[in-house]
Amino acid sequence: MSPDADRYDRTSQNPPPDRHHRLSPAPVLGLDPLIDDPKTRIVVCCGSGGVGKTTTAAALGLRAAERGRKVVVLTIDPARRLAQSMGIDSLDNVPRRVKGLDDSASGELHAMMLDMKRTFDEIVEAHADAERAATILSNPFYQSLSAGFAGTQEYMAMEKLGQLRARDEWDLIVVDTPPSRSALDFLDAPKRLGSFLDGRLIRLLTAPAKLGGRAGMKFLNVGMSMMTGTIGKLLGGQLLKDVQTFVAAMDTTFGGFRTRADATYKLLQAPGTAFLVVAAPERDALREAAYFVERLAAERMPLAGLVLNRVHGSGADRLSAERALAAAENLEAAESPESVAHPEPVENLEEPRIVDQEGGKAGLRNSPDTYGSSESPASEAPAPDAGSPADPKNPSPERTERLTAGLLRLHADRMQLLSREQRTRDRFTALHPEVAVAEVAALPGDVHDLAGLRDIGNRLAAGRPELPEAAVD
Repeated sequence: MSPDADRYDRTSQNPPPDRHHRLSPAPVLGLDPLIDDPKTRIVVCCGSGGVGKTTTAAALGLRAAERGRKVVVLTIDPARRLAQSMGIDSLDNVPRRVKGLDDSASGELHAMMLDMKRTFDEIVEAHADAERAATILSNPFYQSLSAGFAGTQEYMAMEKLGQLRARDEWDLIVVDTPPSRSALDFLDAPKRLGSFLDGRLIRLLTAPAKLGGRAGMKFLNVGMSMMTGTIGKLLGGQLLKDVQTFVAAMDTTFGGFRTRADATYKLLQAPGTAFLVVAAPERDALREAAYFVERLAAERMPLAGLVLNRVHGSGADRLSAERALAAAENLEAAESPESVAHPEPVENLEEPRIVDQEGGKAGLRNSPDTYGSSESPASEAPAPDAGSPADPKNPSPERTERLTAGLLRLHADRMQLLSREQRTRDRFTALHPEVAVAEVAALPGDVHDLAGLRDIGNRLAAGRPELPEAAVD
């Protein structure tokens, strides 16, 4: 566990009890100034999985485009939700223009989804001649490496970011980081993969090819036979041969993987890049966010702030959970003895009702004397008493009190949820009071179109906290 996460847990175990001393509110994150600034060229949305990174990235991209910037959103989420919300049949490794924007400000929005293998292929094709590229692309070891080797997705995400930035075609690039087990994989995995590809074992395997000629053969026969024999037993002779063939073909580009990863890493540290940590008001998500904030500071990467998604609110937050529960209990205790001894009649679905009688509604509609004849079906049923369940417009006082008590209990549940979210947020704020925060209310459903993304963008830029200020020491 990181020191920052440990501090977060200690804070959560010892919440200050004094309700009359308030924390200073967290600075409000101004997203419009961020995305409007022409110096802002890259926005990276990061955080743990399932907190709304993809939706946040898409909403920011849409808002920036409708405010006049040429934007591309790079997502790694393979789900079709983002493509559907943008009105695109599918996303691939090529930016696709999104239609249906308000283009009065002359902005553009493009979207793409990372194709990990295709991006790796593009690197090979760009740095090797046609014959050598064909050799590499058909190599079994390369195909396994490019399709799913640990860290490849994160490395390729950074590689694609570097490609997009080098083209200088976009005013703003918004990156949705990979859905990793840990948010830090986005920063760590590329260096791990680069270190592996540039590591001693790989370089040792390239030595015979680099020496060449008789000297190379002699070195291989005398100095390498024992080592390659051992490795061949461990890895399998064919795999070793595939690795050696791959390494020999990659000789012109080898040594560049770690260099390229380092170059993109420096791009993330440069002015013009801004990180947004995305989280939900839940303990695990905000603990991960606190860890990420600490790591970004250690790596000297520019943090813009925290986006807190799915925050619950209430239009009646002055009524506390305690008071709502007390009022509900009072109403339930005040219920009259008569209503307890003689509860209101409950509809018996087994007894025939008017519409269940022979002829049903058709008989009622076809009878000219429905309301005038003593023989009509309507006259056979007693008129509902005022205040009975059949008269919802005029409920009995007892029924009204029970409904009111139920609503009060629902409100108490909501206020208790708000209180938990508030405490969780305030633990983060206590650890990182300098981090600006933007809160987005929980929505009743998923975002499935541009209107929904636009609404999220408006909420992001509103600068209005959804949770009340903390009343803690």
